[in-house]
Amino acid sequence: MILFVYFDIATQTIFSNYIMQKVVECSNHISNKTIRAFVTQVLTAMFLILTYGIMACKGPDVSYNRAEDRQAVETAIHNVFGWAVNKDFDLFFHTIADDSNFISVTPYNRVKFGSQAVKQDSAFWGSPHFKAIRHEIRDLHIHFSTSGDVAWFYGVVDDINEWRGQPANWCNTRWTGVLEKREGEWRVVQQHFSWASD
Repeated sequence: MILFVYFDIATQTIFSNYIMQKVVECSNHISNKTIRAFVTQVLTAMFLILTYGIMACKGPDVSYNRAEDRQAVETAIHNVFGWAVNKDFDLFFHTIADDSNFISVTPYNRVKFGSQAVKQDSAFWGSPHFKAIRHEIRDLHIHFSTSGDVAWFYGVVDDINEWRGQPANWCNTRWTGVLEKREGEWRVVQQHFSWASD
């Protein structure tokens, strides 16, 4: 990164010196001082506009802390299940995208479109008959987009629960998903759970 910045500055300096040299050469061929001053000013203004135009076209310098974002993404991934132990609905609904773009696909061939569809299941999860015990995520792989504001993942999850005192578990469940960084917070915008058929 430092090498790129140095190269970028060096390139702009060489370009600047070359253009200014040409401005001086051009103005020296004009005998009238007033016209020469005017031409010099016009060429200098064009040079500045061109230089700042090139810099503007480079786009914003998107920088992010990969280790910090990875930890935040991993925390969000765990919160998708971890909220249930204490029935912390606020945590859950601040972990998924709270809009109509959220998509969740379960192994039961159920698809939820939008956070409102997920919120309709709150009575089930909030029932005293449902008890979340623990979850474990194995083989977790997280990748980031070049811009650093989108992440996608793969993992295998065991979600250990009880319903009316009986096991109600998801074991060896393959899980993929996409997160987006929104106003500094990582939100799950899409997820897909499946069981291997073999």
